[in-house]
Amino acid sequence: MSMVRFDPFRDLATMQDRINRIFGDAYTRRFDDDLTQRGEWSPAVDIYENADQEIVLTAELPGIAREDIDLRVEHNTLTLRGERKRDTSIKQEQYHRVERAYGAFSRSFSLPSRIDTEQVRAEFKEGLLIITLPVKAAAKPRQIEVAIS
Repeated sequence: MSMVRFDPFRDLATMQDRINRIFGDAYTRRFDDDLTQRGEWSPAVDIYENADQEIVLTAELPGIAREDIDLRVEHNTLTLRGERKRDTSIKQEQYHRVERAYGAFSRSFSLPSRIDTEQVRAEFKEGLLIITLPVKAAAKPRQIEVAIS
């Protein structure tokens, strides 16, 4: 007969996993049918640095008109606001399922001090808002030649 080491916390961890699954399933089932019940939504965003050492922010905004997007830079903070409007020609009782989120959204991003806020550019195409944040010339790294004496 082999000896089994007693671990009092193993049973507690197993019980906690079971309880988490029970409550997790109940809450996800409740909200899966109508995402509009979850409250505010926010668009997905990618932020990266391109080859020109500019910071690029790309936000997914499908189904949103250009007129419903508000983009501002104030005090080194980039704020993106907008609204995805539901089609008013379709009545609520005609829907079988609603998975897309509707309504207003707002996202704010702190910008590093090296960003030239006067030169920010934005382009909206195919449901993507592409915001280019150039770096100030003084903040860009530069090669310094070492003289031989």
